[in-house]
Amino acid sequence: MKQTIRSKHIVTHEGIRAGVIRIEDQRIGSIESYDYSEAAGEQIDAADLFVLPGLIDSHVHINEPGRTAWEGFETATRAGAAGGYTCLIDMPLNCIPSTATVDALQKKRDTFRGKAHTDLAFWGAVVPGNVDEIIPLAREGVRGFKCFLTHPGTDEFEMVTKADLRRAMPKVAETGLPLLAHAEVPGPMIDASAALDATGADWTRYATYLQSRPEEAELEAIRILIDLCREYRCRTHIVHLSAAAALHELEDARRERLPVTVETCPHYLFFDAESIPDRATQFKCAPPIRGSSNRDALWQGLRDRTIDLIATDHSPCPPEMKCFNVGSFRSAWGGISSLSVSLPAVWTEASRRGFVITDVVRWMSEAPARLAGIDSRKGRIAAGFDADLVLFDPNAEFTVDAGRLHFRHPFTPYAGKRLRGKVKSVMLRGSICFAEGRFQGCPGGVEVFTCPG
Repeated sequence: MKQTIRSKHIVTHEGIRAGVIRIEDQRIGSIESYDYSEAAGEQIDAADLFVLPGLIDSHVHINEPGRTAWEGFETATRAGAAGGYTCLIDMPLNCIPSTATVDALQKKRDTFRGKAHTDLAFWGAVVPGNVDEIIPLAREGVRGFKCFLTHPGTDEFEMVTKADLRRAMPKVAETGLPLLAHAEVPGPMIDASAALDATGADWTRYATYLQSRPEEAELEAIRILIDLCREYRCRTHIVHLSAAAALHELEDARRERLPVTVETCPHYLFFDAESIPDRATQFKCAPPIRGSSNRDALWQGLRDRTIDLIATDHSPCPPEMKCFNVGSFRSAWGGISSLSVSLPAVWTEASRRGFVITDVVRWMSEAPARLAGIDSRKGRIAAGFDADLVLFDPNAEFTVDAGRLHFRHPFTPYAGKRLRGKVKSVMLRGSICFAEGRFQGCPGGVEVFTCPG
């Protein structure tokens, strides 16, 4: 089927241009001049809307199989599509079983078929005892490996020690794939929590939770990872950077030409600790949202390109796990749901700070595709790439109505926030999957590794 999309604002990796995107057989054929016309096929006039490449979220906890009551492929991909995402890369936890073996990966593949409104890819796990599974998982198509340097919150996925990493990183390096690390170590957090308890600290106060996860926990973990990256030359990716104090050491690692990359998340860029109310456990995540000066420094890290990309760390749970009735930050699950609103949340703050839409596309499309090794077909508007396209109004404003969100449990700290930028429609490999608030057709998502062609 042939299609064309005409727009005055096509966002390519070379800049913004007026033109006509020609689509054939699920791929972009070419970008023609604005006055190009073709008699055959469907013709879409996007007028003044911006056409972006489909967003790629490289950090999503879909939780299926095993914890579908928390989220699931159908609801997560619906939320993703509504937010402008055309590919989600699923973390190896909090599903049961964790994606630490080839058998577990196959169970995940069997589960998602016929449910996905976006394309998908999968991260494998590095946990104690699965070193022999690393090469087989890579051969079976995982896009990299995730590990935790502290307890991850569920018992099915174990944290790794430095000794575990010494065994695993040479194997990961052999695959050429990245090791993604939750960079906090437990020691500073254990000490901080003990000191808080000794003084009778109130765990319904956000300030208590923030003190319980000090910056030093991130800094110490990142130093370990940089040292091991230097030793093994394993591609190393720091997920959800919260502590801007680590940026200087990460810059030094780049100057050494170490293969280290970094992501942060919309919630660290949008919210600040000073404005989080006590008992508001919908804001709890790990690492925590820090102060406004820290937020400003993270934005500077994006400007300096020390931070490569923005990923959501969409980590949902049932409402009762947030302990809204008691408001305890100690007891509540740590995770923020944001798939449907991350693009406007980022654009609201980015545009206010002088960034442009090509910056957002680099952070949320191009760089995640590169991290996952799918950048030969995803993350750009260019000839030969999948026709994953988002029609976006950068000037439209709206107030987030949690009841109209699409993830399984529609609560989020963004509820009631006024955001700038609205996704009008989304095309997945040439087929419209979401338009004007409605989903179109049957779920057509496939695994990127096994896409036809």
